Amino acid sequence: MSEVPAAMVKELREKSGAGMMDCKKALLAVEGNLEKAIDFLREKGLASAAKKSGRITAEGLVESYIHAGGRIGVLVEVNSETDFVAKTAEFKELVKDIAMQIAASRPQYVDRDEVPENVVAKEKEILAAQAANEGKPAKIVEKMVEGRIDKFFKEICLLEQPFIKDPDKTVRQLVTEKIAKIGENIAVRRFVRYELGEGLEKKQDDFAAEVLAQAGK
Repeated sequence: MSEVPAAMVKELREKSGAGMMDCKKALLAVEGNLEKAIDFLREKGLASAAKKSGRITAEGLVESYIHAGGRIGVLVEVNSETDFVAKTAEFKELVKDIAMQIAASRPQYVDRDEVPENVVAKEKEILAAQAANEGKPAKIVEKMVEGRIDKFFKEICLLEQPFIKDPDKTVRQLVTEKIAKIGENIAVRRFVRYELGEGLEKKQDDFAAEVLAQAGK
């Protein structure tokens, strides 16, 4: 099975509470069998993790990360439901990984719903002009813009970025896996990233590789 009907993905999402992409992957893995897909999600803990996503997170940690030489600094707040979980090694490791992700990949927002409408509108305008300059028909330009705007979100939104330690998963998937394993809702609330000389002309470095090297990965 190479493609899954959108209606089937929606139905599985409503029944399991799991994310859209996780539902699609589950259905592809079991050749479109809805019941087996639900079992698939449960086995991976994704269905139960989604059900926890509505719980209030008022505890957690504020983590700092300073890149070698003090060139990049990050502060990030990641919330949990209880102080007990916030003190566990599992949670602390997650928060540290997220801080490193921010240092390496330069996200501007936590998730796409934080991106201001005027920023999205401007980007769509630029993408539409690019598509038109490529000689694409007007009826195709809109579809191209929607596809490319998703790529834009994946670049600037923390939760949609590929995880630097495992690019096959996103940061959102990393958090979802931890929710399933720890048993509490976890939410990345906010962050700030400082870079020495930011805004000034300087040499561009591969910060992702440097951060991983510093962590011994």
